Amino acid sequence: MRRGVRQAMLQGIGAVARAALDVLAPPRCVLCRAPLAGEGGVCGACWPRLSLIDDPSCPVSGLPLVGKGAETLASLPAGVRREPWEGLYAAMFYDRVGRRLVHRLKYHDDATHAAFMARLMARRVARFVTPRTRIVPVPLHWRRLWWRRFNQSALLARELARITGGKYVPLALERVRPTRPQTRLSARARRENLKGAFAVAAAARAEVDGREILLVDDVFTTGSTARACARALKAAGCGPLRVAVFALASGQRALHI
Repeated sequence: MRRGVRQAMLQGIGAVARAALDVLAPPRCVLCRAPLAGEGGVCGACWPRLSLIDDPSCPVSGLPLVGKGAETLASLPAGVRREPWEGLYAAMFYDRVGRRLVHRLKYHDDATHAAFMARLMARRVARFVTPRTRIVPVPLHWRRLWWRRFNQSALLARELARITGGKYVPLALERVRPTRPQTRLSARARRENLKGAFAVAAAARAEVDGREILLVDDVFTTGSTARACARALKAAGCGPLRVAVFALASGQRALHI
């Protein structure tokens, strides 16, 4: 069975399982566990605990900008940047609350909050998305996908496409070889770990060539994964590329201009 077909089947199985779980166990606030009437997320009482990121923000680091030159720096042209993307946009910081939301989605088989997380991401990137935009998730290797049963980045990307009207292309990128988990690796080890790990699928090249891309992941830490994916997409001839992540892991809370 071809890798792309196998991944699509696994994601389909995961979607059916999640729908059944939603019926049996209605969503609750991930922070206080209060019942929620609608889609998963946090309740009104817990909303102020979210460390949301708003405009203006740095297109290179994703950090909020503070100061008189903030708007100017936020609109710098892509040519002056040293990253393979035109902009990096995060919904919130990867603090205690952000980590809890991500971990519920990623490690606890709780996908009920994906729509809520995608809505927070859409606040940052919806203005860039048109029907021509291809929304591409960071892929898992098929072995890890089999073990985890779903790709959290794909869940977020699918919901973002539904909200913004972009085209969801789940199999545009392939992780062509397994890699070690990035969590405990240094920045240099992360770069080495991901060398040659991603490629644009042959069947998806027409979807990528010349198209605007929104690359989606759950967390941005050192940027190694986003860079490796963005470079693979750029090598395949994509147009302007932006990165949307749910949470930004950073020791800084803002860049003061």
